[in-house]
This record gives sequence, structure tokens and C-alpha cells, in this order.
Amino acid sequence: MSDLTTLLAHSGDGQAEKINRTYASVPEVLPVYMSSVFAFDDAQSVEDIYTGAEEGYVYSRIRHPNNDAAARVLADIDGAEAGAVFSSGMAAIVTSIISVVGAGDHIVSSPVLYGGVRTYLEKELKRFGVDVTFTDFSDVSNIEKAITPRTKLVYTESVSNPLIAVPDLAAAADIAHRHNALFFVDNTFAPVVAKPISYGADVVLYSATKYLGGHSDLVAGAAVGRADLINEISHQLIIYGSLLGAAESWLLARSLRTLELRVVKQSQNALRMAEFLEKHPAVKKVYYPGLESSSSHSTAERLFRKGIYGGMLSAEVKGGKEATAVIDSLGKGFIKYVPSLAGTSTSVSYPVQTSHRSYSREELDKEGISDGLLRFSAGIEDADDIIAQLDAALRNIS
Repeated sequence: MSDLTTLLAHSGDGQAEKINRTYASVPEVLPVYMSSVFAFDDAQSVEDIYTGAEEGYVYSRIRHPNNDAAARVLADIDGAEAGAVFSSGMAAIVTSIISVVGAGDHIVSSPVLYGGVRTYLEKELKRFGVDVTFTDFSDVSNIEKAITPRTKLVYTESVSNPLIAVPDLAAAADIAHRHNALFFVDNTFAPVVAKPISYGADVVLYSATKYLGGHSDLVAGAAVGRADLINEISHQLIIYGSLLGAAESWLLARSLRTLELRVVKQSQNALRMAEFLEKHPAVKKVYYPGLESSSSHSTAERLFRKGIYGGMLSAEVKGGKEATAVIDSLGKGFIKYVPSLAGTSTSVSYPVQTSHRSYSREELDKEGISDGLLRFSAGIEDADDIIAQLDAALRNIS
């Protein structure tokens, strides 16, 4: 190449990959493939990828190496056949649901869900002619009663947000499948703790922003499950254009390396926090399946990893709106008000103001989400340090 501009346009470009593949060594960590498109030497190679005769990449909105790598790790974690990774948890949930239902179909769902999902099911799906019935999953007979000949999907969370209730996933899966319906489970609160695939879930969904990412520096979503369903979900993912980018996919795959270490520590801290809060005079009720007083304790004992109940808990403080005083007091220390969850730092959130602000007052009252309810996400700090801050904050309203 005699022209400098031409030289600079091509020297050190992606063609170096061909040379790298002949080396005896490979990178210890998967590189970040910051390429929106892939190059070919001939037309037939492109045709072979599109037809499935050869594996490869064409355009990063459709597939790219970092996204595939993250999806493989996630599928392995849950013992699933395949996985897909999205630009957010809501993108994963909405795309997965719309992949399996259409006009005239019916969904049975548990009522206490992340607020965005509840809004989507209750209001948005109506525009597409899909009906949704909300019923209490604490009694699985309610699921059976709610199913109709039009029911295509049964949907729930493995640990409900924000009341930390645990439904009988195995029983719900059995009911769904006996009626030829699919069973989807949002496992955002319980990776490592619960494996819904082993109890019959067809697809397991995640806001990967939370525990899977785990460091409050990533927004992502994921779906894992049966290969045929993930293939259909991935087809819709391409149409709607919500694939997670290369840098974020790399960051997610990196974060997953420490997932078990983080979740086990956070679960241990959450149990210590729950035991402390349950005995505190300023606290009316604690919601945590690791407590024997929890209505979900026996179910969690049966379904969860032995001795691990997750890092999420909620507590209802006395005096209702005194909850905001607790938040303000905690904010003077390291337990900050964070309208999300599952980072390495312990945090507090206020459901009526954040995750469930779309619920009407009647819906909040019906589902037991009071003005005094605080949701805690246990971090990886020393448990004694966490409890000391909780105690100092609660003394203000005792």
C-alpha cells in the first residue's frame, strides 16, 4: 500500500484475528469485540452463516462473541439448554413473554411483582389482546382455578418483590404443564439460591443488573431455558433490537465469576440482619424466608440451596412513614437509599416510592405493601457493622 491513508485504514484491523488463531496461546480472558460488523473474503461465507451451514457472526445487533459468551455462562449456572442476554431485565421479560403469547391468549400470574412487570402484564398486554389473571400463588390451588383453555403461560417470581415470599415452584410448574401452559420464573432475587429449571420452569428470567452483574455498574437482562424457546425468544430479540452490547456483555461474564462467592456472603448477612430486625422493638414484621416465622420458610427449605435463603429481606417499621426517618438516618452511614439491589454494598429501598410506585393505593393495601415497608439488600460487609448501623437508625423511632 503506497498511500498512507489506505495503510492506516487497514493496518492492524480485524484481519489480525486470522493470524492470532494460528498461535499456540489464547487470551486468558475473552477479549472485548468492539466491532459492529464482521468481514468476509467471499459471498458464500456470508450465505453459509445465514443458512446455518457454518457458525459465525455477521452484525452485532444479531449476535456477537461477548454476548454469546455471557449467555453460555448463564445457561451453565442454571443447568439450562440455552440462554440469551438483553439490554435490560425488562427487555428480557417483555421479549420472552411476547414470544409465546398472542391475541386471544391468557396468562396466570402471581400478583406481587416488580412494578414494571405488573404494569406490562396488567395494562400493556391488553393492547395486544392478551388477558392476565392475577392470583395468590401461596395456595397453588388458586393457579388451577385461574387457568382457562386459553392459558398459554403461568408467570411468577421465585422470591416475590418486595414481600420476599417463596411460591411452590415445583407445584406451579406441574399445574402449568398439565394444562399445556408454559411456566416462566423471574429468578432475579435468587440466583445460586434457587434453580427453577430443576423444578420444571421452561424459561428463567433475570434482571442481570442485580446479582448477576452484582457491582451496580451494569444494566442487563437474561433468559435461560429450553433451547426451542430460547431460539424463538432470540428471534424476537433480533427484531426488537435489545441485544446487550459487547462491553456490557464482557462485564457481565466477568462479574459472573464471583457470583457464588457474593451471593453466599450476602445470604449469610441477610439472615443475621433478619434475626436482628425481628427482635427489634421498632420493627413490626420482617419478611425473610430464612426465619422460622416466615410463611415461606418450609417451602424455601425444600426448594433452596441448603442453608442459603438469598440476600433480600424486607422489614415493616412501626409508625408507617417513620420509614423515611430510618432511611435518612441510615444515609449518614454506609447503608444508602438505592432504588435497586444486589450490589456489594448493603442498601435500603422504599417500595412505595420506587419499585412499586405504579401500584394504586388500593393495590398496595391489597398486597400488603405498606408505607412502613423497607426493602434491604444485604452486601458483603461485616455483618456486625451492618447491624450496628441498623440499630443506630432504628433507635430514632423506638
